[in-house]
Amino acid sequence: MIKESWELFILMMAFGGITIYFFNLPKIKLNAFETRAMLQVGLVAISLSIIAMAVSYILQLSGSRSVPLIFGMLFFVGSVLMRVLGLHVINYLTDRSGDSQRVLIYGGGSAGIQLASALRQSKEARPVAFLDDNSNLHGLMVAGLPVCASSGAGKLIKKYNVGRILVAMPSVQKERQNDIISNLSGLGVEVHILPSYVDMMAGNKITDDLRLVTPDELLGRDKVALDTPEIAKAYAGRVVMVTGAGGSIGSELCRQLVSCNPARIVLFEQGEFQLYSIDQELRPKANRAGIEVAAYLGSVTNGLRVSNVIADEAVEIILHAAAYKHVPLVESNELEGARNNVLGTQIVVEAAAAAGIERFILISTDKAVRPTNVMGATKRMAELVVQDIQTRQPATKFSMVRFGNVLGSSGSVLPLFQNQIEMGGPVTVTHPEVTRYFMTIPEAACLVLLAGAYAKGGDVFVLDMGKPRKIIDIARQLITHSGRRVLDPETGEGDIEIKITGLRPGEKLYEELLIDNESLRRTPHTKILRAEEAKLSQIEVAAMIKEIRAAVEEGDEIRLRQLIATRVEG
Repeated sequence: MIKESWELFILMMAFGGITIYFFNLPKIKLNAFETRAMLQVGLVAISLSIIAMAVSYILQLSGSRSVPLIFGMLFFVGSVLMRVLGLHVINYLTDRSGDSQRVLIYGGGSAGIQLASALRQSKEARPVAFLDDNSNLHGLMVAGLPVCASSGAGKLIKKYNVGRILVAMPSVQKERQNDIISNLSGLGVEVHILPSYVDMMAGNKITDDLRLVTPDELLGRDKVALDTPEIAKAYAGRVVMVTGAGGSIGSELCRQLVSCNPARIVLFEQGEFQLYSIDQELRPKANRAGIEVAAYLGSVTNGLRVSNVIADEAVEIILHAAAYKHVPLVESNELEGARNNVLGTQIVVEAAAAAGIERFILISTDKAVRPTNVMGATKRMAELVVQDIQTRQPATKFSMVRFGNVLGSSGSVLPLFQNQIEMGGPVTVTHPEVTRYFMTIPEAACLVLLAGAYAKGGDVFVLDMGKPRKIIDIARQLITHSGRRVLDPETGEGDIEIKITGLRPGEKLYEELLIDNESLRRTPHTKILRAEEAKLSQIEVAAMIKEIRAAVEEGDEIRLRQLIATRVEG
């Protein structure tokens, strides 16, 4: 038989090589061997069987006609088995080398399956199992990996020495995603969220596609939607001046004002670089929208400069964001804090009243409520100044907005903790029980703009920010989402230490938004509340301003603190 079929062997070797090359079998990457690759092998096997039949028929060879079919089947089985065995050997050697990190994939859906497939092509990570809340999937094999209940994540981490969990549920609701992150955060492993797996399918590293936590996710609540028609109506066609325009809040106010279509945005800032930065960023966008931009260097404590800018630009609305706000710095520079925050506010409100502008909005803070530090006290005094001027200048609507801590602003915990994590730690927290209300920069800026739209005069506006969050919980969340682990002082496991440094001078364990909860009134927006709080008389405010000015001019810090103790409630 062999002697009779030697021509067949020679011809099949030639045709076989051509067929295999035609169907690109040598180009199939071993660690990407899956259904489509098996289909290509099957097509080659069928083609070789047909060629063998044709050659046998043409050469009039004797023998069973089933031999070419058996040959094709053996080729298919042999090709698939050799590739599968080779893949298992490579995976075994990779696992033994210890270079790749073992990971769990949370979500056994299409995103999780494609993520597992992408990870098999990488050297950085090796998936070992799926976690899923769907009980119908528990115990099944998906993409060659077992699907386990999320409640058993701790056992799987110990069993496989898992160092990372990848959440592959891009379509899940934000609230559910936050719950998942919260549940996984206490397992002592890195937790990453996968927003998109398209690039990963191209073979990119997993760290390129896994994002870190955003300010929105640190809120512990849903972001408040404040985009309402009232904002655009209130500012359209007006000349709006923003003091402190180069700061975190001031610059975001300017960005959001562009969408309100004002006639002109007047930038007022004492820092040259800050003014240059926001002017360079804002001017191209404003020009495209047909909005004029004017930039002025100056301090709010310079009355002549403030009055001239208001008059020259015919300002109609002032958003007063200029302030010294960092508690430790103001605590050690209290006279300058009082000069800028109180006397500066008094200068701007008097200039606004003299010019008869339409509206004035002061940006205040929750630290102004029963303050325990100089910064909070000066902001409360600024509120009293604004409340007083309203009683004598009804033509202008003066109002105030109280913020919680603004995530992402300069001096907030977010950039501080991120820098500390990048440096390798420790992350410093003043007290394990410190809590704060948090909001994002866009929420804060939009709240200011809405307050201007809703203002009736003398109002204090606050945002319903849900429950306050522990600072130490935010520190843990940031460490986890940066791809690190919190250091356990008992076992020594983990990367980043959380160090308790003790409360700073004037720092409170918790903050409040209202002096009197009974003063709350509703506004057209369900998440924005108006408070009608007690005021000082005109004579009391005048005496307070006189005392502050004297203390500042004489450099008398004790006199300033005595004044704070007598004039500021709480």
